[in-house]
Amino acid sequence: MNRDKIAEKWQGVKWQEIRGKAERIWAELTDDDFKRAEGSVDKLYGVIQKKFGDSKEMIKRKLDLLHM
Repeated sequence: MNRDKIAEKWQGVKWQEIRGKAERIWAELTDDDFKRAEGSVDKLYGVIQKKFGDSKEMIKRKLDLLHM
């Protein structure tokens, strides 16, 4: 497996983990919100900031505190 495929696979796993945590913390997030994030954790932070007013640091802290 080449490096690009490995990186792509890892990114997908990380995205699914972050999405699952975000869904548990911010239950009001919709499928459209996740589509707007386009699989990018940074874009998801922006969606959450805009919708809920949390800072990027607070979002990271909440996600880190939620163990799956």
